[in-house]
Amino acid sequence: MDEALELSLEQQFRQRAFETLVSRMSPEQAKDILVKLHKQMLLQEATYRQLLRHSLSA
Repeated sequence: MDEALELSLEQQFRQRAFETLVSRMSPEQAKDILVKLHKQMLLQEATYRQLLRHSLSA
């Protein structure tokens, strides 16, 4: 897994759109979305771990 991961063109577009959206937010709004994003990342990680455990035990 030494190869660097790159975003697809669609993902690059979505990232740029998100950057534009965040740049227009107030600092309070940006902080709020950052906290929500972090929670979603943690939930995604937990889901992946659960799926991995399930697939290894099957």
